[in-house]
Amino acid sequence: MYVVDEEFEKKEILRRYRMIFKAFRREISEAEHEEIHKAFTLAVNAHEHTRRKSGEPYIYHPLEVAHIVVSDIGLGPTAVVCALLHDVVEDTDYTLSDIESRFGASVARIVDGLTKIDAIFDQNESFSIQAENFKKLLFSLSDDVRVILIKLADRLHNMRTLDSMPRDKQLKIASETINLYVPLALRLGLYSIKSELEDLALKYTEPDAYNYITEKIKEGEAEREKLINTFIGPIRKRLEDECLKFSISGRIKSICSIWGKMKKKGVPFEEVYDLFAIRVVLDSPIENEKADCYKVYSIVNSLYRANPDRLRDWIAIPKPNGYEALHTTVMSSSGRWIEVQIRSKRMDEIAERGFAAHWRYKNEGLNTEGESGLDIWLNKIKEMLEHSVDDNSLSFVNDFRQNFFGKEIYVYTPTGEVKSLPEGSTVLDFAFHIHSQIGFSVIGAKINHKLVPINEKLKNGDQVEIICSKTQKPSETWLNFVVSSRAKSRIRQWLREEHAKFYDQGKEALQQMLSSLALPFSEENIRKVQEFFSLKNKSELFYSAAMHKIAEQDVASLFKKNEEKHENWLTRIFRTGSSDKEAKPSMSLQDAIQAQVENKPESMLLGKDIKNPKYIIPDCCHPIPGDDVIGIIIPGKGIEVHRTNCPKAIEQMSSYGNRIVKAKWKKNEKIGLLTGIQISGFDRPGMAKDILDQVACDHQINIRSIAMKAAEGVYEATIMLYINNTDHLQATIERVSRVEGVEKVHRIDHSN
Repeated sequence: MYVVDEEFEKKEILRRYRMIFKAFRREISEAEHEEIHKAFTLAVNAHEHTRRKSGEPYIYHPLEVAHIVVSDIGLGPTAVVCALLHDVVEDTDYTLSDIESRFGASVARIVDGLTKIDAIFDQNESFSIQAENFKKLLFSLSDDVRVILIKLADRLHNMRTLDSMPRDKQLKIASETINLYVPLALRLGLYSIKSELEDLALKYTEPDAYNYITEKIKEGEAEREKLINTFIGPIRKRLEDECLKFSISGRIKSICSIWGKMKKKGVPFEEVYDLFAIRVVLDSPIENEKADCYKVYSIVNSLYRANPDRLRDWIAIPKPNGYEALHTTVMSSSGRWIEVQIRSKRMDEIAERGFAAHWRYKNEGLNTEGESGLDIWLNKIKEMLEHSVDDNSLSFVNDFRQNFFGKEIYVYTPTGEVKSLPEGSTVLDFAFHIHSQIGFSVIGAKINHKLVPINEKLKNGDQVEIICSKTQKPSETWLNFVVSSRAKSRIRQWLREEHAKFYDQGKEALQQMLSSLALPFSEENIRKVQEFFSLKNKSELFYSAAMHKIAEQDVASLFKKNEEKHENWLTRIFRTGSSDKEAKPSMSLQDAIQAQVENKPESMLLGKDIKNPKYIIPDCCHPIPGDDVIGIIIPGKGIEVHRTNCPKAIEQMSSYGNRIVKAKWKKNEKIGLLTGIQISGFDRPGMAKDILDQVACDHQINIRSIAMKAAEGVYEATIMLYINNTDHLQATIERVSRVEGVEKVHRIDHSN
């Protein structure tokens, strides 16, 4: 419980303010100091009577964001001013005009980019306020990339102070962080921020895993320190003999990274072999840094046996976000694999501070190799933004994630020029990547000299020769063949222009249809036809009418339907009353949501009525009583109940925060819900019987299916069960694990 102490708070505000200036790596001018102080004074006055959910003065937040902007990202005084002011317009009576008149147009533009769009409920199920805000944030990148960097600092401090928020807000913010801000930090080269955001998100989506790994890391600290010192001793001596200037240290890998390895490989904490990494940072002149890095690599591999499959040379070919380093994994004298990372001070600063450091070195003339992968990536984003102004925000964000956060493939032109494309790209994507006109006229291609259609997917290393025809024209089906934002935006633009040509013709055709049915050509009737055929706008509607894709008999059947207003799906879900006769008049969508929020939806207890149609138990995560769960409203269907760590739930929460419903299980309820366990070990006669005996001895468990295969003395088994709660499941896992020959038993998240 936070206790207000105004005298202490005043001192703390000044202490945090001074810490910002201590974090600068260069001397700032008197004018810059004055500008920061002016922003500080305005922010203190604006937030004077506001407190955070924790009870602390609100001004702590902008002060901490400003400190992160300097210390972790390395931005300058202007960014500090913007960080101090970033919530002023959104949360107080100050306007953008006030900011511009006091601090200039540049600061006002950045603050505007950081100001959220007002949240409003919308009946359109594709509407997402989170997507709207993220789209606005990305559009501000065209003006100033500092908007994105300050937003990452803002998100980092919000995640550090998430404990005081209610559970549904924690899950919403953590899900957004995983889906949008973690990959954004990674792409901008901010590895330390990316790792911390990942760990903090895990703390709220999978608290048990987070706490377990945290404790394990603490337990092994002394032993790990000893192992690190023993390992780096010989390396340190050899580097000193070579008269190299360097620093060497060991660091534990992030909690999220460790948990990912445990899940991927199905191993306990103790069997994650690369828990930590050794980092060698060389203080070498830029002209010698690459040679010195390779020299250190040679020394490390002469002292310890290297794993040839684990060499990563990102000095010869840097990552798209600018990351440069040599990674090698070697066997230590203790019998453990240890990763060694080798880089220069310049490379290290770019790795930790990403974009800001990249541009500082470039502006100082130290990057002499032209446009980097990071420059190319940012230019691609700007190009996508230029052609996505009219796109639906949710589809825009999904396209953005697929194109800029996903994996890439590298393919070659006939002349040997390499092109990078999103994973899953087709011949059509490649053609538009070369040039829009080539994309519009492509009819096929030769991949590695073999003739293929335009929807053929490309693989890493393919050589592609495009075949064109002057008579070719795009069609709407092409949108199903492409994944790249460039191809999608060009095809959509062409379709919009094509639709516009037939606007008047289609309008007249639809007017005639309605007239023949004795119906007025009104906006209301046009809207009904548009929605009935699932068309995005009037342009698509009139084009479809002109192309005879809309039949008069379908329009007639639409207007013959019962015109009574159907009860709102959300009202049905949350309506109270003992019977239809006694039911109160249906509420509007907004009223129903407001009532849901005001009634604190944690009162949605899950018991025997979990099989009621309004609840949906999805196949993706199979929640059972005892699991930490969340409800997500699915328009027209009901409420999906997911485990809070379910990837599908995280994706839904990151897009539709207003549809989250807090939920918890009723105590002592016996509900048979489906889940499963996976078992592996060494085979022997009677193994299957012994395992099933341990499962079946609990009479409250029903077995739905068993799949078991054995070969060369080892076996794997999957058993799907109807089970009451997590306690029963854990007891079953423990009994099975004691069977002779069983090596691993764990719960699975989906049926096979």
